[in-house]
Amino acid sequence: MATRETPKKSKQGAARKSAAKSDLSSAVERLEAKIVALQAERDTLNSELKAARVRIGELEAAHKDAVNRIDWVIDSLHNILEEKT
Repeated sequence: MATRETPKKSKQGAARKSAAKSDLSSAVERLEAKIVALQAERDTLNSELKAARVRIGELEAAHKDAVNRIDWVIDSLHNILEEKT
């Protein structure tokens, strides 16, 4: 007697292929969303890095200015001491 297993297997195979395609497309969509999120994070971090570099430059300039002022005060004090002696 012939069994009807063959048509059921075909339907099951087609359902599996459809589910696999659905899973694959869903995985692709998740990966694409992750790529977009990572690109946005990269852009944010890049702009923060640029701002930090500008701030570092400003701090280095302020440090240099403070050192120059301290040197000027020390030189002035030495000059005053030399004049008194």
